[in-house]
Amino acid sequence: MDTQLLEVFRTVARYGSITAAARVLRYTQSAVSRQIATLETEIGARVLDRLPRGVTLTEEGRILLGHAEAVLDRLTAARRDLDALHGLGSGRLRVGAFPTAVAALVPRALAAFRTAYPEVALSLVEGLTPALLERLVAGDADVAVVSTSPTSLLDQGRFDLHHLLDERLLVAVSREHRLARRRTVRLAELADDAFIVGSSTAEETLLRASLPSGFPPRIDIVAAEWTGKLGCVAAGLGVALVPALAVRGTPTDIALLRLHTQDESVRQIYAATVAGRAKPPALTRFLTYLDESARGLDQDRQPGTAVRRGRSGRRRSAPTG
Repeated sequence: MDTQLLEVFRTVARYGSITAAARVLRYTQSAVSRQIATLETEIGARVLDRLPRGVTLTEEGRILLGHAEAVLDRLTAARRDLDALHGLGSGRLRVGAFPTAVAALVPRALAAFRTAYPEVALSLVEGLTPALLERLVAGDADVAVVSTSPTSLLDQGRFDLHHLLDERLLVAVSREHRLARRRTVRLAELADDAFIVGSSTAEETLLRASLPSGFPPRIDIVAAEWTGKLGCVAAGLGVALVPALAVRGTPTDIALLRLHTQDESVRQIYAATVAGRAKPPALTRFLTYLDESARGLDQDRQPGTAVRRGRSGRRRSAPTG
């Protein structure tokens, strides 16, 4: 049923006159009469009794009026909510991110977004890239900040990938380490050092996926959490690879060294969404805040640190966070 017919009917019922309704609606009187007649044909009953002075509702018209008002009021509310959504006066945004992206990149973007659009409900969940992509596909997240991995490449057929930045991996050593005063090291210089890793499984650790196959690291200690891993480094028990995004939380008793360009590992960071799925207004706007946050990390970095925008030159991807 055409909602315009319901609107005309409601207006006639409200004013008790076809002439008055035509004036309010800016229709001709005959146009209003035709639409009432069309409505009566559709429902198979007369809704108005025409009197010498105005009209009154029939019993069918009285019943129909309640439903017509409910339908039209719901449509009005729907238009109002959609207008608010498009203007970011309401809505929600569900963000996923791998752990080191939660150190600074994503929180900065979320904070700026919340300041600009306080009515949008925000949520953040941390996880590894494969799990985050599963959440996207399942509809449990609107966007996921993920990273590339040589063992698990991102499927560009299933996901739209919005490039945010390229991130180097640094080597963390204790301040008492023989190379602590250096800014750049070669992997060969670390051949005698133990590496502190977050997992003992070969393929899934940051270490194993980042270092070239010809470099056999010695692993004495496995510490799943960054706090424990860096604590072991600070105590001189070994060295560890640290993503540049995690530098913010590095203790002062640890030195961060860059790997030589021939040994360095770089991973690309993306904001991923499901390909072909409509992007809500809040998500489209949030991507611009992620871009601004990535640029801000570039501006904040000190000489020799390792977050780099763009994709110039050939790079070896580092693993998923």
